[in-house]
Amino acid sequence: MNFPVELKYSRDDEWVQMIDDTTALVGISDYAQSEMGDLVFINLPVVGDAVTKDEMMCDIESVKAVADVISPVSGVVAEVNEALLDAPETLNADPYGAWIAKIENITDFAELMSADEYKEYRGI
Repeated sequence: MNFPVELKYSRDDEWVQMIDDTTALVGISDYAQSEMGDLVFINLPVVGDAVTKDEMMCDIESVKAVADVISPVSGVVAEVNEALLDAPETLNADPYGAWIAKIENITDFAELMSADEYKEYRGI
């Protein structure tokens, strides 16, 4: 499994790539996509909606189950990756290239883990 060191990770298996001090891209980790199996559908968040750290941001469906994507930060959805609507399997093929949402006005990101901390947390 791959865990890029430039990203931060949540205990709910999302990654955060800071673009600047208050804006970031959010997606699911390689660990999350491997646990879910083949992804077949995603309900993206809505642009303009507020997201709250540790609350559901959207959900994804695999051949195994439906899982909530938990927001690793608080802020406002500025953009969503609409390409995932037609190709949710991109999250399996490239979990770090296939971001789900761009979040602005971010707060509550102090508890995010480094790649090494995340690997230790997951026992990898």
